[in-house]
Amino acid sequence: MLEHFRNLLQARRVDRDEAGASAVEYGLLVAGIAALIVAVIFLFGGMIKNTFSDTCTTIQSGQTSTAGHTSSACS
Repeated sequence: MLEHFRNLLQARRVDRDEAGASAVEYGLLVAGIAALIVAVIFLFGGMIKNTFSDTCTTIQSGQTSTAGHTSSACS
């Protein structure tokens, strides 16, 4: 009888489905990447906006250098 229970327990260990665990791991990975993207956009968004605004202003005015130049929004 004890041997029968051992065989049942061994069969349950072998047949254990780990697809749910993999899905949770992938979900956590996607959530971490999404949080990282949001943090990077939040931290560097203003700097990137200013860089594009400076470039747009330079192109519109025909200047070659923008050292110390404060920009306005392009239209």
